[in-house]
Order: sequence, then C-alpha cells, then structure tokens
Amino acid sequence: MLSLRELQTEFRRAILGQGETSVALRNAVAHDPFAEERLAIYRNNVLASLTAVLRDTFPVVCRLVDERFFAYAAHEFVCWRPPSRPALSEYGAAFPLFLGRFPPCRDLVYLSDVARLEWLLNEVANAPDQPPLPSDAIAGIVCKDAAELRLSLSSAYLESRWPVDRIWLANQADAPDETISLDAGGVFIEIFRRDGAAQFRSLPPAAFAFRKALASGAGLGQAIERALEKGDFVPREALAALFRDGLVLEVSLVKKDSLP
Repeated sequence: MLSLRELQTEFRRAILGQGETSVALRNAVAHDPFAEERLAIYRNNVLASLTAVLRDTFPVVCRLVDERFFAYAAHEFVCWRPPSRPALSEYGAAFPLFLGRFPPCRDLVYLSDVARLEWLLNEVANAPDQPPLPSDAIAGIVCKDAAELRLSLSSAYLESRWPVDRIWLANQADAPDETISLDAGGVFIEIFRRDGAAQFRSLPPAAFAFRKALASGAGLGQAIERALEKGDFVPREALAALFRDGLVLEVSLVKKDSLP
C-alpha cells in the first residue's frame, strides 16, 4: 500500500503526464470507476493554468512563436520543471534556459534572451518595495574603505548579442510595424522599477559592467575595475548616477576575502 508521500508523488506524475499512470496509483483509486476521467480533468486544468501563468509572464515570446507553439512549449516545460513553490509569480525562472535548449526553437536564436528580458521584468515588478537610499548614505565612510563597500541595487541586468530591446518593443500591442535586423548588434540592458512599473533601458558597456558587478555582489573597487576595462568611465559620476537613479537600497562594509 502506498504511503501518503508516495501517493502524492504518483499523483503528481500522473497530473503532469510524466509517463503512464502507475499500477500502484491505479490500484489506490480502483474503487472509483471514473478515476482516469477525473485525472484527465485535473491534468488539463493544471496544464492550462500553468500555461496561462507562463503566457502572462512571457507575452512577447508567445507573440513571436504564436499561441499554439507556445502552448506546446509550455506543456513540455511544465513536465520538465513543474512548480516547486505555491507562489505562481515565481514560476518560470527556468523557461528562458529551456527555450535555449528546446530543439524546435533551434533557429530562433534570440528567443531565449527575449524570455530572459521578460523574466527579469517580472522579477523586478514583483520585488518587495524598499525605499532607495539618499546620496549622503556613504558620506561618513572614509576613502580607504571604498574598495570594501558593497552596494545592494534594486535593478537587474541583461547582456545579449541580439537587439532584444527592439524586438520586445516592436512586439507591444501599440507598436508600429517594424522589421528588426538581428545584425543590429547586441545590447546592455538595465531593468528597474519606476512609479510601480518595471522598465528597462540600454546602458553604455562601462556603466553596464559597473552596475552589473555591484548587483552581483562585487565590492565597489571591483566594480570600478570591471568598468574601466570597458572604456571611458568616471567613478565619481557613476556612483552619483546610481543614487540619482534611485537604485541603491543598502550600503555595507565587507571583508575583501568575502567578495566574489
């Protein structure tokens, strides 16, 4: 006889279509002559609900591949990576990775990066509200400690070899018809929240390297070094711009050996 945990595992496999219904599960529901029909109803409802969640999170991806193909890809993704938490707003983080490896999407080389942009927009939009720090938050920290400063940012960063920003904009409901050339080049995108809505903008390579390094946990000194490798960069101006843009949530001092 199946334990409750084993029964739940078998039920989940059956709902997600991960193989045929096991003999053990069929035996557990043998008293119900409509068990298979009920499982089919549950399966359809679950897959339809999760597909709708993915469609809401990745509307541009859906538009690029059309509804039918998106439903097919979503079904395969749900079976591969079902939700692990009850918060559906957190579901879909692995969808860009899945699309990048999904054989039917092999020729859509830009699709996974468009999905990454949409996922980061979703993450930033659903992040907890936290007021940004004023520019004088680091005024009391002496210069010799600057290399050990860590700034926590409210933004996210995406580098792509494709013009995913233009692809995303061209696929909004009110966008004029436009043909985007994949030869237009790559982009460095910052995703942030303004007036309660997630937005994005392109950054120069040096500013992108600086802000992405900080967002990844690098110390201020490391972030400046990475930015200087990308071209012209004025640290004082870049730091002031961070506060002016309202992106700094926390400033802390850390030991150098704890920096990435």
